[in-house]
Amino acid sequence: MLSILKKEIRSFLSSLIAYVVVAVFLLAIGLFMWVYKDTNALDYGSASLETLFMMAPWVFIFLVSAITMRSFAEEKKAGTIELLTTHPITDWNIILGKFFGALCLVVFALIPTLLYYYTIHKLGSPVGNIDTGAMWGSYIGLLFLGGCYISVGLFASSLTENQIVAFILSTFMCFVSFSVVGQLSGLLSTGASNYYLEWLGIEYHYQSISRGVIDTRDITYFIGFIAFFLGLTKLSFGKRKW
Repeated sequence: MLSILKKEIRSFLSSLIAYVVVAVFLLAIGLFMWVYKDTNALDYGSASLETLFMMAPWVFIFLVSAITMRSFAEEKKAGTIELLTTHPITDWNIILGKFFGALCLVVFALIPTLLYYYTIHKLGSPVGNIDTGAMWGSYIGLLFLGGCYISVGLFASSLTENQIVAFILSTFMCFVSFSVVGQLSGLLSTGASNYYLEWLGIEYHYQSISRGVIDTRDITYFIGFIAFFLGLTKLSFGKRKW
């Protein structure tokens, strides 16, 4: 798995796409944080990174889809997938190596946003008047959210040889998983069933963990979601042997 992980990181860092998607992510979040009037952190009147953690899940949909669209699709199209599978590594080694490689790039994209925390920390009155617990909870939530999106993106990439198709499929499935499932709960059900349908959506658990309280139920959900889509990726990837 480590060899695949290193290969993925080298591949990302040696290609223009990695730098472009990270730059676009930081630019988009920066515009929402400091420029646009309706979401400008300076207009909130309180030291908060709410804009970052409110907008990042939506920007992440496109960021992660762009990162993962080439994971299997490009290898299938180039014919290198057969060469890769001739090495003494299992399908799970390949899938997990690609998963953690993409997750590392997500971490690289998030690290510069700590500058926003430093800025808000200094702008607080008094200095340091910011809910640090909620901030770290939101960052943990973003990492789990990124993991969920990556697992979906890998599954989408395993279904096709076309990177654009993989990008569109990943974007759609991430959007449905994050927002649509939760929204349907208010339209299709009431009472207890409404709660359980909302619970199936990623947004419910992301909002929960963003409050700064690390609930094992949320962690279990994220891990289960990631494992489910990685399992689907394994089934899709394994079809080449049939």
